[in-house]
Amino acid sequence: MASRIRPRFWDPTGHRYGIPTYPWGTVPSHLRTLRQLDAEGLRPSGQGAQAQVLWCSRHYGAGTVRAAYLYDVRTALPKRRPSQRSKVSPSRRTCPVCLTDVGYPLPRHLGTCLDCAEEAAA
Repeated sequence: MASRIRPRFWDPTGHRYGIPTYPWGTVPSHLRTLRQLDAEGLRPSGQGAQAQVLWCSRHYGAGTVRAAYLYDVRTALPKRRPSQRSKVSPSRRTCPVCLTDVGYPLPRHLGTCLDCAEEAAA
């Protein structure tokens, strides 16, 4: 019975590929992909890829090697929350001509709401 581990992609020391490399299904439990970190509400916190998974793909041509980069969950931080600054303040939505809150940020090149800019152009 042959082993399921492909020796071609087994390089846990990183000697052959530059970073630790594992075949599909043999990754240590503390390593995650970006999508897995995102699903857990985490971010890599500035760390580079700690390892990679390599596998042969059947979908993208015969012999095509695909890679997924892995990050250490032990050094990951919680995802950042959107800041309050990302919301548009009412002063940026209030037209200085008609003095109404139009519900969208005023175009800077016009300086007024679209209705007032249309009336001024006519």
